[in-house]
Amino acid sequence: MKNITCSEFIKKLPKAELHVHIEGTMEPEQLFVFADRNKIQVPSNLITQENKYAFYDYQSFIDTYILATNVLQHEQDFYDVTMAYLKKAHEQGVLHSEIFFDLQTYMPRNIAPEIIIDGIELALVDGQKQFGISAFLIMCFIRHLSESDAFKALELAHAKHSKIVGVGLASAEQGNPPSKFERVFAQARSYGYHVVAHAAEKGDAGPAMIREALDLLGAERIDHGVGCMADQDLVTELVYKQIPLTVCPLSNIVLGGFEKLEDHPLKQMLNAGLMVSINSDDPAFFGGYIADNYQAVADALKLSCGELVMCARNSFKSSFLDESKKNDYGQMLALYIAQHTCL
Repeated sequence: MKNITCSEFIKKLPKAELHVHIEGTMEPEQLFVFADRNKIQVPSNLITQENKYAFYDYQSFIDTYILATNVLQHEQDFYDVTMAYLKKAHEQGVLHSEIFFDLQTYMPRNIAPEIIIDGIELALVDGQKQFGISAFLIMCFIRHLSESDAFKALELAHAKHSKIVGVGLASAEQGNPPSKFERVFAQARSYGYHVVAHAAEKGDAGPAMIREALDLLGAERIDHGVGCMADQDLVTELVYKQIPLTVCPLSNIVLGGFEKLEDHPLKQMLNAGLMVSINSDDPAFFGGYIADNYQAVADALKLSCGELVMCARNSFKSSFLDESKKNDYGQMLALYIAQHTCL
């Protein structure tokens, strides 16, 4: 048994990441590389003097996010941003990742789906070879856009679906309930895709958003889901059915879900028996990749090594890997725990 620091234990802890948007992993330094390569002028107010993305609330985050993606033009860009994420994820203990991408963000610019998907998929193949990370793609529908736009994205992506295992639902919840996309998700399920949905990121409408995602969309996994704690009956149902919740602590703080990390309900969620995992969401925007999120809540909520391990174990259980691969990763986690303990 080797005693190591908590930060080292967290960084090397085998884990899966199930909630990360590939566009949200593009660091400002990389954005300028793409902008120069593609001869695109970066708006002066996009990046702060501290070399961080400039936004102050949820809507300005969405606006900044979309502006940033304008530098992504060619297959090589999507390959490069994906490889950069996989390298960072490998350094932070990720063995498997299920990565979101937003096809609808590029449709107004008439960027062909194969440019986006082929670039990402090639990186996933090379990432498996170089870093040993297995990965799947999940296409998110953008909930502030129309149902017809989502249908168009579904058909475009379905023609290039070799690595796409599922569809999701992202962007601003207010005014855009899951019911708006019930028919789109029914079509996606008929194609055999897994279903996830962002719901209850914050706000009083949280429990209702989760119930719609489960009942109307057929969601197998809820992204964020922290608002479930406002409804004990819902918590009981989620625990009983072991519906996974992909929680992103730093994202919740930056976007105003909670004033400080000490207020975050993650520890309460674990204690309630919810199937919670820790993820990074948009790490280039929110100040931390997956191990940074683990470390932040470990410090703020005084999580034990056992609770951190539980989150890692939940991440593999919550994935769309087959049971054999889940067992393989579970054994790797068990071996790590047997050989290491955190001080």
